[in-house]
Amino acid sequence: MRSFIVRAMLALCLFALVALPTAASSSTTLAASTSKTIAFQDAMRQLWEDHIVWTRLFIVDFAADSPETGATTARLLQNQVDIGDAVKPFYGEKAGNDLTALLKTHILDAADLLAAAKAGDSAKVTDASHRWYANADDIAAFLSAANPAWKLAEMKEMMKSHLDLTLAEATAHLKGDWTADIAAYAKVEQEILQMADMLSAGIISQFPAQFA
Repeated sequence: MRSFIVRAMLALCLFALVALPTAASSSTTLAASTSKTIAFQDAMRQLWEDHIVWTRLFIVDFAADSPETGATTARLLQNQVDIGDAVKPFYGEKAGNDLTALLKTHILDAADLLAAAKAGDSAKVTDASHRWYANADDIAAFLSAANPAWKLAEMKEMMKSHLDLTLAEATAHLKGDWTADIAAYAKVEQEILQMADMLSAGIISQFPAQFA
């Protein structure tokens, strides 16, 4: 009986020794995969955080007729290039450039709207607003076509929310309602981080091999 117990214990020890490298390997692979996923999510958040930070600085500079406005505008437009570049490893050069073009139009239409609002030109406000929201739908359609996880209705709602909140921020700032301005920006930030997470989650689910 004792001999049987000893043999059984030896067998268990040998099994454990064989299994340990496999378990360690699986753990290492999981850690690497998790690390890649987290790094990508953080990078996507940073890109969209930059988007709203430089948009806000543009609003502030433009409203104050700051000499810094030109440099701020250039940096804001560069952010749209950065976002387009970020999706090229997954969707290709053309898709990245197309997204950048759509996002630059998003920025330029917003600038037109801000200029019209500052000038008090209601006709130009209506025109710029129409173009801005139409472009948002174009961005939503582009994203939805690229990834099945990004449903068109959800993308449209996400973009509309981004525009609505940014408009509230800009309007409050132009009116000099600083409390409302700051509160609006907090909402803009919360929404953009949700957008970034939605986009990164969609890419990770569509291209799991690149995060393995």
